[in-house]
Amino acid sequence: MIDTNPSVLVVDENKIRAAIIEAGLHEAGYENVHIVAETFGLGRCIEQISPDVIVIDLENPNRDLLESMFQLSRSVKRPIAMFVDKSDQTSIEAAVEAGVSAYIVDGLKKERVKPILDMAISRFNAFARMSRELEEVRDELAGRRVVEKAKGILMKARNISEDEAYRLLRRTAMSQNRKISEIAQSLVTAEDLMNDKK
Repeated sequence: MIDTNPSVLVVDENKIRAAIIEAGLHEAGYENVHIVAETFGLGRCIEQISPDVIVIDLENPNRDLLESMFQLSRSVKRPIAMFVDKSDQTSIEAAVEAGVSAYIVDGLKKERVKPILDMAISRFNAFARMSRELEEVRDELAGRRVVEKAKGILMKARNISEDEAYRLLRRTAMSQNRKISEIAQSLVTAEDLMNDKK
């Protein structure tokens, strides 16, 4: 989640446009604003400054520059608001695919900076929350599969019912103060080692 008063990195080769964005941010109450004029070495710059939010203003970006900005967006895991003067459907789709939180075409006005940034942060937070929830669901499903496999191993090895196998897993997990899925994974790993023919 992003702080209520985030630090903002503005990337803009045009000093006048950068000043417009900076003024809009200061008027909106953003105090911690950094301006960078170079896109070359931007990844290293982001690492050093460690901003909460990134605003990228590209007047007439070529394909290579756009692609490098999209690659950056995929890797930095921060909200990115990108302003461009012109765009096409392919670039818009690539921006969405890259995780750019706000992609604004021909829309740089001082009074619009705050609402756009707020929207970028909200979208990023919502996406991050959805990603976390999806990861939790995946972990839970993977855990269930492992527990099912471990129950099968116990049922076969001890000639017990499915309920008895589950109770045995649960009892072992409680006695060791671990999750059932962890105990199940240990059992499955041990079974794999025992059956490894190499």
